[in-house]
Amino acid sequence: MSVAPSSAGLAGRDWFLAPMSEADLPQVLEIENAVYSHPWTHGNFVDALRSGYQTRVLRNGGRQLLGYFLLMLAVDEAHLLNISVAGAWQRRGIGHLLLDAVAALARQRRMASILLEVRPSNQRAIAVYRRYGFAPIGVRRNYYPAADGAREDAIVMRLAL
Repeated sequence: MSVAPSSAGLAGRDWFLAPMSEADLPQVLEIENAVYSHPWTHGNFVDALRSGYQTRVLRNGGRQLLGYFLLMLAVDEAHLLNISVAGAWQRRGIGHLLLDAVAALARQRRMASILLEVRPSNQRAIAVYRRYGFAPIGVRRNYYPAADGAREDAIVMRLAL
């Protein structure tokens, strides 16, 4: 499936969005391990794939994996479980492009909103989500693992569709 980029810096390039498969997991895990202090495991991704979540990988014309997302659909609400962009492709509009695909998929499935959790320490991601239209609606206490066995809260954000 070809994706029409909405970000100005991405115009005129070939991008391909496809369902994630187990064959994608070595590249997905390479990105995951590079961009997160507490990355998902191979088993987490396999479980998500087998659970029937909406999963997508974004590749460029050269078939390089640039990013991915996992979206859980429940009744009328989508829950963005994971969205990641390869380090070399960050700050180029790829995150916005992936969010466009998330929102399009959620709308296609007639979801009323999209929820996500983000670490308060991840100010770059929070800024991206706010620019996209997500608004904070709550906090999940001690949600994420942190350094030295500590825990970090999660900010819950929502995008009304």
